[in-house]
Amino acid sequence: MKTRSANGYGAETMERPRMTPVSQPRGLSTSVSDQLSLVPAMHFPEAAREAFALEFGRFLDQTDGVAKSDHLFDLLSDFALNFDCPWIAYGSLAPDQKGLKPVRGDPAVMLNYPHEWQERYFEMGYDRIDPTIKRSRRRAEAFRWSEVYNDESTTEDERRVFDEAATFGLRSGISVPLHGPDGRFAIMNFAQAWDGEFQNRAITYLQLAALHFHLRVTKFAISSGIGETPNLSPREKECILWTAKGKSSWEIGQIVGISVDTVNFHIKNVMRKMDAASRTAAAIKALKFGIIEL
Repeated sequence: MKTRSANGYGAETMERPRMTPVSQPRGLSTSVSDQLSLVPAMHFPEAAREAFALEFGRFLDQTDGVAKSDHLFDLLSDFALNFDCPWIAYGSLAPDQKGLKPVRGDPAVMLNYPHEWQERYFEMGYDRIDPTIKRSRRRAEAFRWSEVYNDESTTEDERRVFDEAATFGLRSGISVPLHGPDGRFAIMNFAQAWDGEFQNRAITYLQLAALHFHLRVTKFAISSGIGETPNLSPREKECILWTAKGKSSWEIGQIVGISVDTVNFHIKNVMRKMDAASRTAAAIKALKFGIIEL
Protein backbone atom coordinates (compact mmCIF):
# COMPACT_ATOMS: atom_id res chain seq x y z
CA MET A 1 0.00 0.00 0.00
CA LYS A 2 1.33 3.43 -0.89
CA THR A 3 1.65 5.71 2.10
CA ARG A 4 3.77 8.61 3.25
CA SER A 5 7.14 8.13 4.82
CA ALA A 6 8.22 9.53 8.17
CA ASN A 7 9.20 12.66 6.30
CA GLY A 8 6.23 13.11 4.01
CA TYR A 9 7.52 11.22 0.99
CA GLY A 10 6.05 8.17 -0.73
CA ALA A 11 7.21 4.71 0.30
CA GLU A 12 5.88 1.20 -0.06
CA THR A 13 5.19 0.13 3.52
CA MET A 14 2.39 -0.77 5.89
CA GLU A 15 -0.22 1.86 6.52
CA ARG A 16 0.51 3.72 9.72
CA PRO A 17 -2.06 4.34 12.43
CA ARG A 18 -3.45 7.85 12.43
CA MET A 19 -1.50 9.98 14.87
CA THR A 20 -3.33 12.31 17.22
CA PRO A 21 -1.87 15.78 17.80
CA VAL A 22 0.77 15.84 20.53
CA SER A 23 0.16 18.27 23.33
CA GLN A 24 2.94 20.77 23.97
CA PRO A 25 4.95 19.48 26.93
CA ARG A 26 6.17 22.56 28.71
CA GLY A 27 7.56 25.98 27.98
CA LEU A 28 6.09 28.64 25.74
CA SER A 29 2.33 28.70 25.36
CA THR A 30 2.58 30.11 21.84
CA SER A 31 5.29 29.11 19.39
CA VAL A 32 6.88 31.42 16.86
CA SER A 33 5.10 29.54 14.08
CA ASP A 34 1.77 30.17 15.85
CA GLN A 35 2.56 33.85 16.15
CA LEU A 36 3.59 34.10 12.51
CA SER A 37 0.36 32.50 11.34
CA LEU A 38 -1.39 35.69 12.47
CA VAL A 39 0.91 37.95 10.45
CA PRO A 40 -0.22 39.14 7.00
CA ALA A 41 1.56 37.20 4.25
CA MET A 42 3.22 40.30 2.76
CA HIS A 43 5.00 40.99 6.07
CA PHE A 44 5.90 37.37 6.83
CA PRO A 45 9.64 37.44 5.92
CA GLU A 46 10.42 40.46 8.10
CA ALA A 47 8.19 39.24 10.94
CA ALA A 48 9.83 35.81 10.79
CA ARG A 49 13.32 37.26 11.01
CA GLU A 50 12.38 39.40 13.99
CA ALA A 51 10.55 36.60 15.82
CA PHE A 52 13.30 34.03 15.31
CA ALA A 53 16.02 36.48 16.28
CA LEU A 54 14.11 37.51 19.40
CA GLU A 55 13.62 33.92 20.58
CA PHE A 56 17.22 32.98 19.84
CA GLY A 57 18.48 35.99 21.78
CA ARG A 58 16.20 35.02 24.66
CA PHE A 59 17.60 31.48 24.60
CA LEU A 60 21.18 32.78 24.80
CA ASP A 61 20.26 35.08 27.69
CA GLN A 62 18.55 32.25 29.57
CA THR A 63 21.54 29.93 29.20
CA ASP A 64 24.02 32.53 30.39
CA GLY A 65 25.44 31.38 33.71
CA VAL A 66 23.68 27.98 33.65
CA ALA A 67 26.05 25.37 35.06
CA LYS A 68 24.10 22.11 34.66
CA SER A 69 23.66 20.11 31.48
CA ASP A 70 20.12 19.01 32.30
CA HIS A 71 19.07 22.64 32.83
CA LEU A 72 20.59 23.58 29.47
CA PHE A 73 18.74 20.67 27.88
CA ASP A 74 15.45 21.94 29.31
CA LEU A 75 16.11 25.42 27.94
CA LEU A 76 16.97 24.01 24.51
CA SER A 77 13.79 21.91 24.60
CA ASP A 78 11.76 25.05 25.30
CA PHE A 79 13.51 26.91 22.49
CA ALA A 80 12.78 24.07 20.05
CA LEU A 81 9.05 24.40 20.79
CA ASN A 82 9.15 27.70 18.90
CA PHE A 83 9.76 25.61 15.79
CA ASP A 84 7.06 23.05 16.65
CA CYS A 85 9.64 20.49 17.80
CA PRO A 86 8.46 18.84 21.03
CA TRP A 87 11.24 16.23 20.91
CA ILE A 88 15.00 16.58 20.84
CA ALA A 89 17.87 14.13 21.35
CA TYR A 90 21.60 14.61 21.88
CA GLY A 91 24.37 12.00 21.88
CA SER A 92 28.11 11.85 21.27
CA LEU A 93 30.17 9.16 19.52
CA ALA A 94 33.78 8.19 19.00
CA PRO A 95 35.14 7.71 15.45
CA ASP A 96 34.85 3.91 15.53
CA GLN A 97 31.48 3.72 17.25
CA LYS A 98 28.62 2.21 15.26
CA GLY A 99 25.91 3.00 17.78
CA LEU A 100 25.01 5.49 20.46
CA LYS A 101 26.83 3.70 23.26
CA PRO A 102 28.30 6.32 25.61
CA VAL A 103 32.04 6.97 25.76
CA ARG A 104 33.68 7.54 29.11
CA GLY A 105 34.41 11.24 29.54
CA ASP A 106 31.83 12.36 26.96
CA PRO A 107 28.75 14.38 27.92
CA ALA A 108 25.80 12.18 28.79
CA VAL A 109 23.26 11.23 26.16
CA MET A 110 20.15 13.34 26.70
CA LEU A 111 16.77 13.00 25.04
CA ASN A 112 13.07 13.56 25.67
CA TYR A 113 11.69 11.20 23.01
CA PRO A 114 8.55 9.20 23.96
CA HIS A 115 9.64 6.43 26.33
CA GLU A 116 8.02 3.76 24.17
CA TRP A 117 10.12 4.82 21.18
CA GLN A 118 13.29 4.98 23.29
CA GLU A 119 12.74 1.40 24.41
CA ARG A 120 11.90 0.19 20.91
CA TYR A 121 14.90 2.00 19.39
CA PHE A 122 17.47 0.36 21.65
CA GLU A 123 15.68 -2.98 21.84
CA MET A 124 15.87 -3.31 18.04
CA GLY A 125 19.45 -2.03 17.90
CA TYR A 126 18.44 0.87 15.69
CA ASP A 127 21.31 2.93 17.11
CA ARG A 128 23.60 0.68 15.05
CA ILE A 129 21.78 1.30 11.73
CA ASP A 130 20.34 4.78 12.29
CA PRO A 131 20.96 6.53 8.95
CA THR A 132 21.23 9.96 10.61
CA ILE A 133 24.39 8.73 12.36
CA LYS A 134 25.94 7.55 9.08
CA ARG A 135 25.04 10.82 7.37
CA SER A 136 26.35 12.92 10.27
CA ARG A 137 29.81 11.39 9.95
CA ARG A 138 30.07 12.87 6.44
CA ARG A 139 28.27 16.17 6.92
CA ALA A 140 29.12 19.41 8.68
CA GLU A 141 25.80 21.19 8.21
CA ALA A 142 22.32 20.28 9.45
CA PHE A 143 20.16 18.11 7.18
CA ARG A 144 16.52 17.14 6.90
CA TRP A 145 15.50 13.55 7.59
CA SER A 146 13.62 13.57 4.29
CA GLU A 147 16.95 14.03 2.47
CA VAL A 148 18.26 10.84 4.04
CA TYR A 149 15.03 8.89 3.54
CA ASN A 150 14.99 9.62 -0.19
CA ASP A 151 18.71 9.15 -0.78
CA GLU A 152 19.38 6.22 -3.10
CA SER A 153 22.16 4.97 -0.80
CA THR A 154 19.75 4.61 2.15
CA THR A 155 18.76 0.97 2.66
CA GLU A 156 15.28 -0.34 3.42
CA ASP A 157 16.42 -1.32 6.92
CA GLU A 158 17.60 2.24 7.49
CA ARG A 159 14.33 3.65 6.17
CA ARG A 160 12.50 1.41 8.62
CA VAL A 161 14.01 3.46 11.47
CA PHE A 162 12.20 6.53 10.13
CA ASP A 163 9.01 4.60 9.40
CA GLU A 164 8.80 3.19 12.91
CA ALA A 165 9.69 6.54 14.47
CA ALA A 166 6.68 8.00 12.66
CA THR A 167 4.36 5.46 14.27
CA PHE A 168 5.51 6.80 17.66
CA GLY A 169 4.83 10.38 16.57
CA LEU A 170 8.22 11.52 15.25
CA ARG A 171 7.12 12.15 11.67
CA SER A 172 9.73 14.64 10.44
CA GLY A 173 12.92 16.18 11.71
CA ILE A 174 16.43 17.46 11.21
CA SER A 175 19.82 16.30 12.48
CA VAL A 176 22.70 18.61 13.38
CA PRO A 177 26.22 17.07 13.21
CA LEU A 178 28.55 18.55 15.83
CA HIS A 179 32.16 17.59 15.06
CA GLY A 180 34.98 17.87 17.55
CA PRO A 181 38.68 16.94 17.94
CA ASP A 182 40.12 13.46 17.31
CA GLY A 183 37.26 12.49 15.03
CA ARG A 184 34.67 12.58 17.79
CA PHE A 185 31.29 14.07 17.06
CA ALA A 186 27.85 14.51 18.51
CA ILE A 187 24.39 14.62 16.98
CA MET A 188 21.44 16.80 17.93
CA ASN A 189 18.05 15.78 16.55
CA PHE A 190 14.92 17.92 16.45
CA ALA A 191 11.63 16.16 15.65
CA GLN A 192 8.09 17.21 14.80
CA ALA A 193 4.79 15.37 15.18
CA TRP A 194 3.58 15.93 11.62
CA ASP A 195 4.82 15.60 8.05
CA GLY A 196 6.46 18.67 6.64
CA GLU A 197 9.72 20.39 5.79
CA PHE A 198 11.76 22.70 7.99
CA GLN A 199 12.34 26.14 6.56
CA ASN A 200 15.97 27.11 5.98
CA ARG A 201 15.84 29.92 8.55
CA ALA A 202 14.42 27.58 11.19
CA ILE A 203 17.23 25.09 10.49
CA THR A 204 19.81 27.87 10.85
CA TYR A 205 18.56 28.89 14.30
CA LEU A 206 18.19 25.30 15.51
CA GLN A 207 21.73 24.54 14.33
CA LEU A 208 23.12 27.58 16.15
CA ALA A 209 21.24 26.64 19.32
CA ALA A 210 22.51 23.03 19.09
CA LEU A 211 26.10 24.22 18.66
CA HIS A 212 25.78 26.56 21.65
CA PHE A 213 24.39 23.70 23.75
CA HIS A 214 27.12 21.29 22.59
CA LEU A 215 29.96 23.69 23.41
CA ARG A 216 28.54 24.34 26.87
CA VAL A 217 27.99 20.71 27.87
CA THR A 218 31.39 19.71 26.44
CA LYS A 219 32.99 22.40 28.59
CA PHE A 220 31.14 21.05 31.65
CA ALA A 221 32.43 17.53 30.93
CA ILE A 222 36.03 18.71 30.55
CA SER A 223 35.98 20.86 33.69
CA SER A 224 34.24 18.34 35.93
CA GLY A 225 35.67 15.09 34.52
CA ILE A 226 33.67 11.92 34.60
CA GLY A 227 32.33 12.68 38.04
CA GLU A 228 31.67 10.37 40.96
CA THR A 229 30.36 6.96 39.99
CA PRO A 230 26.93 6.29 41.52
CA ASN A 231 26.77 3.31 43.86
CA LEU A 232 24.22 0.73 42.71
CA SER A 233 23.16 -2.40 44.54
CA PRO A 234 23.65 -5.78 42.81
CA ARG A 235 19.90 -6.00 42.10
CA GLU A 236 19.81 -2.46 40.71
CA LYS A 237 22.72 -3.31 38.41
CA GLU A 238 20.92 -6.44 37.28
CA CYS A 239 17.68 -4.61 36.51
CA ILE A 240 19.32 -1.73 34.67
CA LEU A 241 21.49 -4.16 32.67
CA TRP A 242 18.40 -5.94 31.34
CA THR A 243 16.84 -2.53 30.70
CA ALA A 244 19.86 -1.63 28.57
CA LYS A 245 19.24 -4.86 26.64
CA GLY A 246 15.74 -3.68 25.78
CA LYS A 247 13.73 -5.79 28.23
CA SER A 248 10.46 -4.57 29.74
CA SER A 249 9.76 -4.62 33.48
CA TRP A 250 7.64 -7.75 33.05
CA GLU A 251 10.40 -9.52 31.12
CA ILE A 252 13.02 -8.52 33.69
CA GLY A 253 10.80 -9.85 36.46
CA GLN A 254 10.53 -13.18 34.68
CA ILE A 255 14.29 -13.40 34.11
CA VAL A 256 15.33 -12.30 37.59
CA GLY A 257 12.47 -13.92 39.48
CA ILE A 258 10.93 -10.86 41.11
CA SER A 259 7.66 -8.98 40.68
CA VAL A 260 7.09 -6.17 38.20
CA ASP A 261 6.61 -3.72 41.09
CA THR A 262 9.97 -4.72 42.53
CA VAL A 263 11.65 -4.29 39.15
CA ASN A 264 10.14 -0.82 38.80
CA PHE A 265 11.25 0.01 42.35
CA HIS A 266 14.88 -0.84 41.54
CA ILE A 267 14.81 0.97 38.20
CA LYS A 268 13.37 4.09 39.83
CA ASN A 269 16.19 3.97 42.36
CA VAL A 270 18.72 3.79 39.53
CA MET A 271 17.05 6.72 37.78
CA ARG A 272 17.27 8.75 40.99
CA LYS A 273 20.92 7.87 41.59
CA MET A 274 21.79 8.59 37.95
CA ASP A 275 19.74 11.80 37.90
CA ALA A 276 18.03 10.47 34.78
CA ALA A 277 14.58 11.37 33.49
CA SER A 278 13.89 7.95 31.95
CA ARG A 279 14.97 4.34 32.35
CA THR A 280 16.69 4.47 28.97
CA ALA A 281 18.72 7.51 29.98
CA ALA A 282 19.62 5.77 33.26
CA ALA A 283 20.80 2.69 31.36
CA ILE A 284 22.90 4.85 29.05
CA LYS A 285 24.51 6.59 32.03
CA ALA A 286 25.20 3.24 33.71
CA LEU A 287 27.03 2.19 30.54
CA LYS A 288 28.87 5.49 30.47
CA PHE A 289 30.15 5.05 34.03
CA GLY A 290 31.18 1.48 33.32
CA ILE A 291 28.76 0.12 35.94
CA ILE A 292 27.33 -2.34 33.42
CA GLU A 293 28.58 -3.77 30.13
CA LEU A 294 26.56 -5.17 27.25
